[in-house]
Amino acid sequence: MESFYEKLGEERLNDLLNRFYDKVFENELLKPLFMKTPKAEIKHKQKLFLTQFLGGPALFNDEFGKPKMKQRHMPFKITVEAKDEWLNCMKEAIQELDWDDRSKYALYSMFPMVANHMVNS
Repeated sequence: MESFYEKLGEERLNDLLNRFYDKVFENELLKPLFMKTPKAEIKHKQKLFLTQFLGGPALFNDEFGKPKMKQRHMPFKITVEAKDEWLNCMKEAIQELDWDDRSKYALYSMFPMVANHMVNS
């Protein structure tokens, strides 16, 4: 059976990440959370994570070890408001993809539970 990563494809994943992080770095609430790390590094890590999260190769594990996303995000103050803004940016980026609506909905549906898990303030 084809993984969600395979359905999305690497080109579309790259497009998603470019659109998403453009929105994040323009968002006044989110931008401060990301400014200490170069955008290219953030996108690289997110690409590795999403590849793995969506059923592709375990690239994040290979480069950084187990994701342990809650632990990795603890140094950052992530509020409910920041989580909501993050999800809005992701939703907008997904909606801009050249892909059918059903697949966009399925992709977005994977994020709220993970995003809720990251809230620590």
